[in-house]
Amino acid sequence: MTTSPLTAAGHWIGGETVAGSAGTLPVVNPATGDLVAETPAGTAADVDRAVAAARAAFPSWSATTPAHRAAVLRRVGAGLAARTEEIASAITAEMGAPVGLARTAQVAFPAAVIDSFVGLADTFPWTEEIGNSLLVREPIGVVAAITPWNFPLQQIVAKLAPALLAGNTMVFKPSEVAPLTARILAEVTAEAGLPAGVFNVVYGTGAVVGEAISAHPDIDMISFTGSTRAGRRIAAVAAETVKRVALELGGKGANVILDDADLPQAVTRGVAMAFTNGGQVCGAWPRMLVPAARQDEVVALAVEAARQYTVGDPTDEATRIGPMAYEAHREKVSGYIERGVADGARLVFGGAARPAGLERGAYVQPTIFADVDPRSAIAQEEIFGPVLTIIPYADEDEAVAIANGTAYGLTSAVFGEPKHALTVARRLRAGQVDVNGGQWNALAPFGGYKQSGNGREFGRFGLEEFLEVKSIQR
Repeated sequence: MTTSPLTAAGHWIGGETVAGSAGTLPVVNPATGDLVAETPAGTAADVDRAVAAARAAFPSWSATTPAHRAAVLRRVGAGLAARTEEIASAITAEMGAPVGLARTAQVAFPAAVIDSFVGLADTFPWTEEIGNSLLVREPIGVVAAITPWNFPLQQIVAKLAPALLAGNTMVFKPSEVAPLTARILAEVTAEAGLPAGVFNVVYGTGAVVGEAISAHPDIDMISFTGSTRAGRRIAAVAAETVKRVALELGGKGANVILDDADLPQAVTRGVAMAFTNGGQVCGAWPRMLVPAARQDEVVALAVEAARQYTVGDPTDEATRIGPMAYEAHREKVSGYIERGVADGARLVFGGAARPAGLERGAYVQPTIFADVDPRSAIAQEEIFGPVLTIIPYADEDEAVAIANGTAYGLTSAVFGEPKHALTVARRLRAGQVDVNGGQWNALAPFGGYKQSGNGREFGRFGLEEFLEVKSIQR
């Protein structure tokens, strides 16, 4: 029997529901402010129990073949697809993603990620000969995953699929803001035949459960996606036990539009990559860099595109931007918009006020600034909301300097004549650069330079993150 995602549930440890012992945490619908569920407020003792279950399950699971593990993952993917509507509804309720986006980016994307890793099982070099040495790739052990609220299912699947394919066992802490899909995923893994203890879920806050995970001596690796501030803390605490840490952190992506670009394509795509999921995307492009002489033309195109992003009830199929994930985040985003105005940027669309008719809920207007100083707060700091900053540049060298001139280096984009755009893309200090709207590739690595983190997700590089390499000389 499955559990409704909108009811309180215990931790998932050792293949069964375990009641919490320290109260509960509320899950609030950001569109209405209503309580939709409660989850346990986990403790260090809950983490200990989950780690013990994962440690006990490791010998038998790691001894299975990659083909066997891939078959289980294939069933997990099918199970998630079968519950698409339920998962989409849960994500819409817990963090406000428009239901159409929830079905696609929030559910279909994780299913594609699972398929991509299943396809690697037969071709990946689990063993390799180098001279007189046999290289053997083996699972690390017990892996902890800590994920954010913006893509609740996608973020854990990007870790679960390669970690389990590699033969590891897992302890998972979902965001307390958006924890509902964790229970659905746990049920799906059990129905797919994943042995008890291989995948465990402990709910709770970062200050309690996250700290306990980071310090735990029997956890061999932490894979974290979230803020740069939280990533620094996890790395510092984990260093005491010298565990491996993979960090996918913040971003401030630049969309560099060259003078020879197809402007309508570049601007329309750029607005989409600034506003999708309400701008709550680490890989978004919130900075649009444009030739100074063409800024007015770009602004007109951007405003026209922005008018298509309907803000409203996330359960309405016509809505393109729902509420921010929670009220405090709405206040943060609105504060950045006010800061932009105060710092002298030219407001050309939107603003800090709530959208008309949406006085209730964590809503903000999609907003565009022009004539933005690249050194200003709205151009340097991760806002994580639907705020696009248009920054004029004098020449190509200045454009590259501006694009590279933040603490982040996760994603960027270049639009222009293909060879020209590729040349500029090579100069950008970012882990992923899209040229002329290049399509997402599930087998290509994703991760950041600088304070956007370390390590890579997806494809062969993502699988290697969860493996040790043993060299046997003969």
